[in-house]
Amino acid sequence: MLSTGLLERRFTRRNGMRLAVSAAFAQFARANDAQNADFAHRIPARPENALTGSQFAEFVSTMDRQEREQAILDQLAQGNLPAFLRKVVPVKLRSGAAAATIFVTPEYLAIGSDDDFLRIPMNLHSAVFIANRFGFVLPTRKIVDAIYDQSNFRFTPQPLPAGPQMTSTCYYQMHNRMIEEQARSRDFRDGALVAGHKKDVVLTNRLTRMAGRIAIYGWHRAPGMPIQPLSTVHGAGYADYSHGIRLVAAQALVDGRMRSVRDLLENSALATALSYEGTIPVSSIFARA
Repeated sequence: MLSTGLLERRFTRRNGMRLAVSAAFAQFARANDAQNADFAHRIPARPENALTGSQFAEFVSTMDRQEREQAILDQLAQGNLPAFLRKVVPVKLRSGAAAATIFVTPEYLAIGSDDDFLRIPMNLHSAVFIANRFGFVLPTRKIVDAIYDQSNFRFTPQPLPAGPQMTSTCYYQMHNRMIEEQARSRDFRDGALVAGHKKDVVLTNRLTRMAGRIAIYGWHRAPGMPIQPLSTVHGAGYADYSHGIRLVAAQALVDGRMRSVRDLLENSALATALSYEGTIPVSSIFARA
């Protein structure tokens, strides 16, 4: 869980001035703590004999894509994810008078322990199932951009050669190792907000017009410079090594009150804080996934 001191330093740094822990900040810190408590309540404790990331990769190495997706769901539903992914961090967004603080996982979903984990791509069906199971939603493009802009550490994207091998477990492992090597060489800390190393599976109104598709976006080189523009070219059952699943807590802080992110995205007066597209029918998209 983020300490009040760490939250205050982050809040201070982003506003360019030193602030005392005021009543407004205390409310903000309580909201962050409440989101962490809710997340911890929804995810089972990691089993003592749970597979590490390397062991999971070996376990699914001979499976077809459908079998692997089921294995991913089984592991995450059992609570087999690193401890640092059991907390959320704040991200601020604004559009005119509409403003919100959302709470997101600091990294993409992964299977394994803190010492040995595999960042795990998922298709839309699996991503929605896990988001619902843990009480989260998926990000929008605007949220992805804000996460990158406010991240503590930014990876340099490392694309692998294109081809059918992009969906293989071997590629999942290879890319994960490349990310880990970059993180070690640059002294990135697990649990800090990081970005730039994967494309995001996102919410968009295109999914209401194009049933059976998955929407991907991101993999930034720099602020405002994603490698991947919004794309719905792939079917909802597709996942490859470059994809990551970032979860957004179901509640956001707006004007001192906790509000449902789904409700915000379906409210024409507030949706622009979280979405470039205005309103997005999250519940409808999730129901069809």
